[in-house]
This record gives sequence, structure tokens and C-alpha cells, in this order.
Amino acid sequence: MSERQNPYNIGLDKTQANYVPLTPVSFLARSAAVYPDHVSTVYEGRSFTWAQTYERCKRFASYLAGKGIGVGDTVAAMLPNIPAMNEVHFAVPMSGAVLNALNIRLDAPSIAFQLDHGGARIILVDPEFSGVITDALAQMSGPKPFVIDVDDAAFKGGKRIGEIEYEAALAQGDPDFTAIPLTDEWDAIALSYTSGTTGNPKGVVTHHRGAYLNAVSNILAGQLGQHPVYLWTLPMFHCNGWCFPWTIAASAGINVCLRKVEPTKIFELIKQHGVTHMCGAPIVYNTLINAPDAPKGSAARRVVGLIAGAAPPVAVLEGAENIGIKLTHVYGLTEVYGPASVCAEQPGWDELPAAERASMKRRQGVPYPLEEGVTVLNPQTMQEVPRDGETIGEVMFRGNIVMKGYLKNEKATKEAFEGGWFHTGDLGVLDAHGYVIIKDRSKDIIISGGENISSVEVEDILYKHPAVLFAAVVAKPDPKWGEVPCAFVELKDGASATEAEIIAFCRSHMSGFKTPKAVMFGPIPKTSTGKIQKFLLRNEVGSAKAISA
Repeated sequence: MSERQNPYNIGLDKTQANYVPLTPVSFLARSAAVYPDHVSTVYEGRSFTWAQTYERCKRFASYLAGKGIGVGDTVAAMLPNIPAMNEVHFAVPMSGAVLNALNIRLDAPSIAFQLDHGGARIILVDPEFSGVITDALAQMSGPKPFVIDVDDAAFKGGKRIGEIEYEAALAQGDPDFTAIPLTDEWDAIALSYTSGTTGNPKGVVTHHRGAYLNAVSNILAGQLGQHPVYLWTLPMFHCNGWCFPWTIAASAGINVCLRKVEPTKIFELIKQHGVTHMCGAPIVYNTLINAPDAPKGSAARRVVGLIAGAAPPVAVLEGAENIGIKLTHVYGLTEVYGPASVCAEQPGWDELPAAERASMKRRQGVPYPLEEGVTVLNPQTMQEVPRDGETIGEVMFRGNIVMKGYLKNEKATKEAFEGGWFHTGDLGVLDAHGYVIIKDRSKDIIISGGENISSVEVEDILYKHPAVLFAAVVAKPDPKWGEVPCAFVELKDGASATEAEIIAFCRSHMSGFKTPKAVMFGPIPKTSTGKIQKFLLRNEVGSAKAISA
């Protein structure tokens, strides 16, 4: 039967009455209408209701529109987890523009590249980062963005470098501003940059539909329910805070903002505000577990936590339970809006011995509730590998919670979606229950404290050292950061260098968190064709990523 003959299509069209493009901005409008007096945000003695947050977002969206910002424009933000950072996740798309949340740990050259590549027309800057942004603006090759300062009374230092302060911009905005109508839920909502295996990162473009669906998936996978009290231990710049700015609006919860991860402060906020949920990398939880003032046993308040990054060590999962935090492992990448799979718990896990329970919870798991699929495929045949826990393939995602593609990079986009699946570059297996377990990262990305570090990028710097002949960088297990870069260096004949010299050289050329934390000297194993055998190096440092050749 042709579509014209199908009776369920005749005269049954999309109209304004029965179809509205999905956008997470709608969550804010609903919470403001239904729960106008419910607290939306608390930070350093200051609080806002959902009605107030909605008005602030409309004001800033109005201000942006008045500056000529609209569809196709980019607005960047170099901010910590303060109220303004949450607000721009709504205000920027309300103006029709795309939000580029910058990693606050990056150096000036990296920031300059992203501002140029993304074509940012406006950038919001916290005083703490005024220095690095000033340097980045000076290094840009294209037009420089209009700078808006975002003052924070909780931070002492820095300076203003912008032409207007955020609150002054809000004062100029219209509290009755009407958001620019979204005509297509496929339109971009955010631009995020991800580490790759080349010097320059790729710009991941995500859309309104995916952000909407992942925000709801977070509620289901993270067991948030209605009116959660969410502590911002996860950077909002990281995959847009895993979409949690929109998640908390959808659930009409409370955003407990936190400028910096400090254990004592975190425990105070958990107790003061009755925090129910949080997210973070293993390092965040490990820091809390080892804090001398960590409440334990009956003194600890129960908090549900999502943990991502490298598979969390058993000690972290057990230790978190001891301080009242029940962890659920999630997995994803920037290209899938942050986490898009979850190690979904099964009945009976809580009764298992601690070590066995923790081992079960370390898996990358199954698709998020609103993600179509995540599995392990043979990249040559595109067939699913056997569920034997041994056959290695590539982890792949498919569904609405997958990026539009890479900005201005059609080749990389096409390669990423080859065969109708998003190729993560991660190598894994499927267990008997269909849960994904990652075994290695084919692109050699090191996940340190939740941040991706390209081993190739570090190697490129090492090769610039005059004494280095060959270099290779792999992940080394670390009790604090989960993983850190470990460099293997083969020196030129007659040349000399110390570990301290190599580390200092790297630090002078790149961000501190990317620099090697250890350097090992000696011949580097290679194949007959000269390819470095990294699996042997991983075995040498005891990496959890080590697999057989």
C-alpha cells in the first residue's frame, strides 16, 4: 500500500496542535509555570526560584538578541559551576544560538583554536580565567568575540576584561522576551570539543532532540524522580554537564552550585541542603572517600551518584558505599551527549558480597532508556560479537542520543557513522547478559579525572624535545586520577635527559593535566615495520587497558 493510500496518513497531518519540536528549553518554562516558588538554584547564600531563573534566562536571551545574536551564531562560556553557567544553557538556545561551553582547564592556544573554529561571537568569562582568555583572544586568527564578565563574590582575584558585566546585561534584557521559535528539533543546541588523535580537537555538534531525550534518560537511569537536590560536582563544561542543567529543570529540582570540588565544602552542602544526587569522575568520589572528615556509617547521608570515566576501581565503589554514596556506572562520550549507557542494576545485586557487587557494577552496561542501542560489533562485518566476554570488537552507539556530527569536518563525520552506527573507537566485549565491557581504547585516549587526553598529542610534544628519538604515551593507573599519562622515551645516541626535564618540557608546551606524570627511559618495543607495540608498554605499567596482542 502506498503512503497516499494509507488511511492513517490521509488528512492526519502535523499541526501546531499535535506536533512541537522537542527542546529541553521547554522544561524550564514548565517548571517555572508549575513550580514558580520552588527553589531552583542555591549558591553561596544566594538562591533563586524557578520563576526567577526563567526570568533571568529570558532577560539574557533578550540581551543576546539585542546584540544581533540568533540562529547559527555561537556563544562561548568560560565559567565554573555557578548559577550563570546553568542559566546560559537555556538563555543561549532561547536566542536561537548555540552554546560552546569551554573546558576551564585548557591552555590559551587550545581555547583560541576553539573560539576561531566555532566562530564564537560572544564569550562569558569568570575573573579566574581572565588571564588565559586574554592570551587566547590575542592568539585568535579570526574576529574576536564580544566579552561579558561574570563576577562571582565567592572568588577573590582576577580582573574584568569585558565590556559589560553579566548582571548588568540581565538588567538590560526584557523579562517578557519570547524565545525564538524552534522549527526543527534537529537544529544545533551545543558545540563541544573532544580530544582526538590529532593536534586539534573535533567540534561535536549536538541537537535539541538529543538534549531533550538525554535529559529525560538521566532522570530514569539516575533514579532522580521529582524535585531532586542535585550537587554540581560534575563540570557543566563537560558535555554540557551530561545534560543535567536540562535534567534538573525537567524534574523541577534544585541546583546546588559548587565552584570547586572541595570535600569539606561538599559534605557541608550535602548536609545543609539535603543533597540527593551527584555525578562525577572516579577522582571526585575517591577524593571524598579519603577525606579525613568524611561522614561514615549512620552519620553519612544517602546520596545517589553517577560515576563515569575509566571503569571505577572496586575500592572506589566500596568506599563510596561506606560514606553513604551509592554509585551507578555510566558510559559515553561527548558525541553521545555524555553518558548514553548505564550499568543497569539487577535484582539481587545488593545481596552480593561487596567485591562481587562492585565487579558487576564496573561494566559499561546497556543503552540509556531513550538511546536506541549500544553494543559491540565487528567493525569489518558490522555484526554483533558473541556474548562470551572474550571476543573483542568496537563499541558502537545508535539512536537519537548521538551527535549531528563534527563541525566543518565531513570526512570525520562520515567515518564516525560508517555502517549506520557511531564508532566510539573503544574496544570491548559483550558478557552473557549483553552488557558492554570496555577492554581498550583503540584511539589511545587517556581518561584522567574525567578529562580526555590524547596520547598522540602528548607524543607530538615529546618528539619536539631535542634529546628524544622515539616516544610513546600510555595510560598508567593512578589511585587519585584513575589514569595519568606515562611516557616511554628512547633517547638519541649521545643525548641525555632526566624525568624532571622531560616533564617540565611538556608542561611548558601544554596544559598541566595533559603532561606525563612519569617517564621511563629505554628502547621502545616495535614491530618489524617500526610500529610501536603499545600493548607491551601498557603491560609494563600495569594498565587496566592492557590486552593480549
